Amino acid sequence: MKCVRCFHKETSVYGVIEGDHVVLLKGLPFDKIVWTDEIVPLGQAKLLAPCVPTKAVCIGLNYRDHAEECNIPLPTSPVVFIKASGCVVGPNESVMYPSLSKRVDYEAELAIVIGKKARHVPLPEVSSYIFGFTCANDVTARDLQPENGQWTIAKSFDTFLPLGPIITNEIDPLDCAIFTRLNGQVKQSSTTANLIFKPEFLVSYLSQVMTLYPGDVIITGTPAGIGPMEPGDIVEITISGIGTLSNPILGE
Repeated sequence: MKCVRCFHKETSVYGVIEGDHVVLLKGLPFDKIVWTDEIVPLGQAKLLAPCVPTKAVCIGLNYRDHAEECNIPLPTSPVVFIKASGCVVGPNESVMYPSLSKRVDYEAELAIVIGKKARHVPLPEVSSYIFGFTCANDVTARDLQPENGQWTIAKSFDTFLPLGPIITNEIDPLDCAIFTRLNGQVKQSSTTANLIFKPEFLVSYLSQVMTLYPGDVIITGTPAGIGPMEPGDIVEITISGIGTLSNPILGE
């Protein structure tokens, strides 16, 4: 299934892609799919962020090559931080370059979308709690990240978490090519096979600490090749089987 969230008749609705159309749903898709008779051509659908998370839980240093480029030892347990839910924007929405920062970076990431309330989930049962996967850009004010030994400020500016364009459960999350293109030039190129801590482990691990709710996202880390963006740039995150998440960068 390929699920989207789109703007329709002055409100946001979920839908499922069928061929070149979107079949609209009634309510949220997480508990039960309730179909409507309304169909929108996919090319005419204004796609929004594919979910509205109560929280975005992020994993740092989860690719060996990225840890190496940062000159940081490989983690023995997941490095976890939170991005504010207000960071979320959808496909083609602008990422605002804040005046407080002199360097803002892209980070291509695979995002896990939670499908049902998860707490203390054993690893063998995790798959039933995952609704699907989408693309994420963990935008980061890199020059602010070292301050005070914490990452929240650097990671949580409004618009710093583009998500989309779809949520799908039709991929193998450990066998996806992942790319970043900046103004058409490839900057990151890797595969999710290189993840240190795998998606199902992360869901189980985090559920021992906090309750994960339907629509919450876990951002699983970025590969090597992180780098800066500037106002006027176009950044594209592509994950095979999901699609391309494109966002322009605007000065604040």
